[in-house]
Amino acid sequence: MAVSSKSTRRHSTPHQRSAAQPMSATASLRQLFDSFSREQRSSQDLLASLAFALRSFTNLHRFLELVPVVASRLVGVDGALLVPLTEDGRIWREQLQILPGQRSTELLRQIAAFEPGMAQGFGSDEHQVMALDHLVQRHLGRAGLFATSLVARGRQRGRLYVFSSSGPLAWSDVHRRHVQLVADLTGVAVEHDLMLQEARRHERVDRQLSIGAEIQAQLLPVRCPLIEGVELAARCRPAFQVGGDYYDFIPTRPELTGRRRERGRWALVMGDVMGKGVPAGLLMTMLRGMLRAEVLSGLPPDRILHDLNQLAQEDLAQSHRFVTLFYSDFDPRTRRLRFANAAHNPPLIWRAQQRTIGRLDAPGLLIGLQPQAEYGCGEVVLEPGDVLLYYTDGVTEASGITGDRFDEERLIRSLEAACRSGTGSQGILDQLFVRLDRFVGMDRQLEDDASMVVLKVPEEVMLPSVPRTAP
Repeated sequence: MAVSSKSTRRHSTPHQRSAAQPMSATASLRQLFDSFSREQRSSQDLLASLAFALRSFTNLHRFLELVPVVASRLVGVDGALLVPLTEDGRIWREQLQILPGQRSTELLRQIAAFEPGMAQGFGSDEHQVMALDHLVQRHLGRAGLFATSLVARGRQRGRLYVFSSSGPLAWSDVHRRHVQLVADLTGVAVEHDLMLQEARRHERVDRQLSIGAEIQAQLLPVRCPLIEGVELAARCRPAFQVGGDYYDFIPTRPELTGRRRERGRWALVMGDVMGKGVPAGLLMTMLRGMLRAEVLSGLPPDRILHDLNQLAQEDLAQSHRFVTLFYSDFDPRTRRLRFANAAHNPPLIWRAQQRTIGRLDAPGLLIGLQPQAEYGCGEVVLEPGDVLLYYTDGVTEASGITGDRFDEERLIRSLEAACRSGTGSQGILDQLFVRLDRFVGMDRQLEDDASMVVLKVPEEVMLPSVPRTAP
């Protein structure tokens, strides 16, 4: 029985042997298929995790830290290196990522010091990219290396390297597609972050422009005052960027009211801070306060500019800015206008009797340029029909469709035509801005604020009576 039993076990029938072989092949095939499925599911899980991180990330650095980990695990290698680029194509040193971290310090140092990577436009230069690839390969020695680019919106945003210290890589197209997919997702993340940064910069600029516009609006008078014997009209056409344009009407005796105030002496001022934005607006706010205090002194225009220059010297020196300013005061009882100029555009004067246009100017340096600057003083008596035009350089430097400037000569011709039309101050101002808008283009924005103030003595005017003083 025992022998028989052994004999039975030792000698299987042909039918039994043929049945065992197919079972073994099937199991092996099923095992191979299961392994492939597990690998595929693992790859899909890794890619899905990276895609989820891309959709939900709020910190680019944390996202980029995942990239070498996912890339290396996805294709079964022991290392990966990510070299992202900044917006201008430079190596983004702060965001360099590598796996493993051991013995990688020297490679990161060499990449950070990579000279071509310091140059603008590195990412679009194929020769420089190849030089970076050679640098990485030299450091890794005999390690197998695969490199691909991070591309988003047609622009290169970096390089992704995967490497194996065991030797050359034996990869399928699936491995390459997986690495490229990781690189594409990373490129999208970098581009998205750069777009967010740009959006934040625009938001900051918009906030600055809004604040600057508010400051500038508060500087300018809400309406022109009533001054006996003259008509006033004023307007500031703001540019896209907030400038430092400023004009003001200041009573030399603010305690007067009603008709007494209309007959009192008034200061008429126009100025411009060199520069744009909030700093220019804040500086002009400071100067406005200083000037209004100086006007109360009753000093002549040249002394007021002299004192203002000394008061503002320190603040302007720290800001590295200067101010042009034309200061004048007008006495309605005599129609005498006194003036001083700190390098501002000289106002234009239309003489109705002579039907000619001249300039009101006096020697003087910019406010804030020299502490001991001296200023000249001039005066003129206005006659019926005379017109004064105060303006900033945003008017004469306005660029037309052809690229030409509006310039002073064109402004003079426009003023002459407006004065000959016989309209009042508001009509003259409206005509000047119509001509300026036509020149610039109705759908184009001014590059700088354009401000104008028109003062006109009506043709038929009676001088107010001056009380006689007792002998």
